[in-house]
Amino acid sequence: MVAGHFGLAAAVKAKEPQVPLWSLMLATAWLDVLFVPLYIAGIERIEPAPGTGGTGYGEGVIYADYTHSLVGALALGLLFGLIAAVPWGRRTGAVRGDMPILPGNLGDLPRLGFGLWQIPLAAAAAELALVAIGAVLYGRAAARRAGPAAGGRSRLAAGATFAVGVLVLGLSVLGL
Repeated sequence: MVAGHFGLAAAVKAKEPQVPLWSLMLATAWLDVLFVPLYIAGIERIEPAPGTGGTGYGEGVIYADYTHSLVGALALGLLFGLIAAVPWGRRTGAVRGDMPILPGNLGDLPRLGFGLWQIPLAAAAAELALVAIGAVLYGRAAARRAGPAAGGRSRLAAGATFAVGVLVLGLSVLGL
């Protein structure tokens, strides 16, 4: 699910207004963006969860052992943070579980995380909460920066952020 990622991006935007929202959204989805070429290359994979058809939300087990391992995610996050620090400053780079500890799940160590994907309703609720919190924080920060005269525009921006998050969440739940 990506909707909660975008909620986090909006929340960070409230604290770091100099950073473009698109770059924060990319930062929250960076590992997933890099997952795609590795998936196409057959390095990372998605398999149906046991006892499911594997077609709907929460019915596929994602083996993203390079992009989403603890060390891999830290390395890729550090890379993105270093790139983002050039135009927007060092503070911009630090904000992230079913994930392997090492890339490629080296050593076959236990995987860490909540496993929320196994409870689709709980996962969707957590994503929606992140979207709502991010939209509210973003809207409040935008209103403070814009002043009282632009209150409607900042509420519109927060509402649009929330609507996009809900749309992405809805499409994910439907398996689209």
